[in-house]
Amino acid sequence: MAKFIFNLPDIGEGIAEAEIVAWHVKIGDRIEEDQAIADMMTDKATVEMESPVSGVVKAVAGDEGDIIPIGSMLVEIETDGEGDAEEPVSADAVDEEVPADAPKAAAPETDVIASEKSAERKSDVMVSPAEKPVPEPVLTGEAELGLGAHQAPAKVTASPAVRARAKDLGVDLTAVKALGNHVRHADLDAYLTYGAGQGYRPAGATAKRPDETIKVIGMRRRIAENMAASKRHIPHFTYVEEMDVTALEAMRADLNANRGERPKLTMLPLLIVAICKVIPDFPMINALYDDEAGVVTRHGAVHLGIAAQTDAGLMVPVIRDAQDKNIWQLADEIARLAEAARNGSATKDELSGSTLTVTSLGPLGGIATTPVINRPEVAIIGPNKIVERPMFVGDVIEARKLMNLSISCDHRVVDGYDAASFVQALKKLIETPVLLFAD
Repeated sequence: MAKFIFNLPDIGEGIAEAEIVAWHVKIGDRIEEDQAIADMMTDKATVEMESPVSGVVKAVAGDEGDIIPIGSMLVEIETDGEGDAEEPVSADAVDEEVPADAPKAAAPETDVIASEKSAERKSDVMVSPAEKPVPEPVLTGEAELGLGAHQAPAKVTASPAVRARAKDLGVDLTAVKALGNHVRHADLDAYLTYGAGQGYRPAGATAKRPDETIKVIGMRRRIAENMAASKRHIPHFTYVEEMDVTALEAMRADLNANRGERPKLTMLPLLIVAICKVIPDFPMINALYDDEAGVVTRHGAVHLGIAAQTDAGLMVPVIRDAQDKNIWQLADEIARLAEAARNGSATKDELSGSTLTVTSLGPLGGIATTPVINRPEVAIIGPNKIVERPMFVGDVIEARKLMNLSISCDHRVVDGYDAASFVQALKKLIETPVLLFAD
């Protein structure tokens, strides 16, 4: 037998360490050459490590979430052949060498099933009929209250809606006193108010569950570190303005009605067009701040980050040169990048290099948000939910569609006046949408 030490290779220029995101093997496993053994994450990408040899895993570098330096041991593998040899290891010996805190192998399924059946037989023998638990009765609108087997159940007259509500609440309708010929919602309300716990569920009875402890690793850890660094280093301020999007929404509906084979438009492509038209007059918004070097870079091109929620956490794919794309191209690129982020196929270049970010919760947007800046950018824009409210238009009150727009800025680079002026310029374009397509 020979011992092979697989050290973590240099997996990227300038990378000094990597995080163990997932193990695909454990101590004692037999692995083959080129078999995946672990996923390692750097600040740039996640890389799958493959074994260069076949053999038995004897030791691993750490647990998921641990960070190890480049060049240090990742796994120790016992291979067939001569070299740094050890004595042949039996199955018992392998078990003896597993650390005490390593997970133990599960018992064979057949043994588990046999144990369960044995326990069931033992329970049947030892528990007398009087000691066996009696199942609780199901509460319905026609429940039997203390009736013998020869007695008919008490009947309750109620509408299907009342019965459904009573069932959801766990209320026995035969216990509800009706003021008329049948039980109404008002009778049920009175029972719930004055019935003092006679058979309906506590509010959170079905929601209770055991506590969970979840280790923060992988993408979730990266997000946590980036957000903490952003709030720690950047003095944020947020400015919010209300915008009348009635005309913009009408134009969007017309464009969608005549889009043909082109992608369906959301509000986002139209907002991006407005941003790109306004940015040349406000170059301090489309900038990056290197606070260590004390240098602000104002970018001519708009590489727009689009915050996208995925199962792995928040990711920010980037629309390159957004200023050169029309609304249909933007809509297509937004859909493509969002899907790539969700299914994990987004490349490193598609997830880096943004100069300004837009974050939107869509219909969940709320009244206003205070988004956190995507460092080292100096601003982030957050459109909020569109709501319809009465509004004075001249001397007439009309129903109008309104939306609040939030912007968070780095106060070291962007003054409040600059942020407010930028948003007011956006407001003019959004409230007069024909200007979006004017030269």
